[in-house]
Amino acid sequence: MPSVTVKLYSVLFKFLLKRKLQALVESNDGANYGVVSRPDETIAAANPSFSDDGVATKDLHIDPLTSLSLRIFLPDSAIISPESVPNLRVRLPSSKSLKKVSDSGVAYGGYLPERKGRNCRKLPVILQFHGGGWVSGGSDTAANDTFCRRVAKSCDAVVVAVGYRLAPESRYPAAFEDGVKVLNWLGKQANLAECDRLSGNRRIGGEGGGVGGGDGRRRQIVDGFGSSMVEPWLAAHGDPSRCVLLGVSCGANIANYIAQYSVEAGKLLDPIRVVAQVLMYPFFIGSTPTRSEITLRNSYIYDKSMALLAWKLFLSEEDFNLDHPSGNPLNLAREVPLKYMPPTLTIVAEHDWMRDRAIAYSEELRKVNVDAPVLDYKDTVHEFATLDVLLKTPEAEACSEDIAIWMKKYISLRGYELSY
Repeated sequence: MPSVTVKLYSVLFKFLLKRKLQALVESNDGANYGVVSRPDETIAAANPSFSDDGVATKDLHIDPLTSLSLRIFLPDSAIISPESVPNLRVRLPSSKSLKKVSDSGVAYGGYLPERKGRNCRKLPVILQFHGGGWVSGGSDTAANDTFCRRVAKSCDAVVVAVGYRLAPESRYPAAFEDGVKVLNWLGKQANLAECDRLSGNRRIGGEGGGVGGGDGRRRQIVDGFGSSMVEPWLAAHGDPSRCVLLGVSCGANIANYIAQYSVEAGKLLDPIRVVAQVLMYPFFIGSTPTRSEITLRNSYIYDKSMALLAWKLFLSEEDFNLDHPSGNPLNLAREVPLKYMPPTLTIVAEHDWMRDRAIAYSEELRKVNVDAPVLDYKDTVHEFATLDVLLKTPEAEACSEDIAIWMKKYISLRGYELSY
């Protein structure tokens, strides 16, 4: 059974969550621009220099028409050798933090990749979707920040956490559309980075010829405001051919949808290639109750009644259906056959009423020869590896390590040397 601390926290969590859901129902607010976090969430500030845990972070807003945002997590293992490039990171007298000195001599308070890329390792890209029952959470919350840092280090990968639009301000399919936008944005970034690399040897003026006797500046791909369109961390360190989707709770529903989208898009996503997905206690539901939905309906953290209320906030009245494709992965109306889905690791908790449907989905994937193991953690509750108060528990730490072990089968350049 869960510890007394978890039980007491669950009571408080459900009380506060019920008040939040009821307040959102009464507000009935709607906005296309949307929100990606709630005022009551604890936010972790981005730090573009490598912190004590060896992970640098930065925030991006990639869609001018919506609030869609990202937080990128870059582990210091992306740098081959800090000593091999002079002044890669220097300590300024006025600050204890590490600074990068740009080519123009202006101090920048964060990491910038070496221009020619000679000191840069290419790492897999993990696209992460947070949980929160469609109505809360965020890419920059303290809990999600800690979890993504842990994943970036353990998996030795660039993690891109997606701050998708929340309900009820932005109902279905807003969150799924945001996931598609980010995947396409990653593909665009990979192509822009390649164009930038090919034009990198050409300069405006200076030696070697150029345009009108200029000052020898390096060509850059810029937008209408003169800002660079190439995200430097992804351009220098991201390997789009090794992309993994990782979803937490309702984020797992988004990840599974994006996996289907990637199958349908095929080569249109080049050079992006989704090689695997990880579904952590997915927010699956259906009209025919499973055994766990009956026996654990009043379970810890998220009980079934509050989950149904969250689904009503996410789906419009005309769309509301417990067998809606966004909630039931085994909906007969699905367009992508299961045999084309990428390898799928499913994480479930013993005391989570949603567990049986996630296990059933994994079983159906295995029937069509998809690598789809299930890791079932004893004495655990929904969000046991990602909830703020549970992040330091042995189960949470073990879960991150298990994910890294399985994932490296598909993201390692040496192949399948790590496996269960």
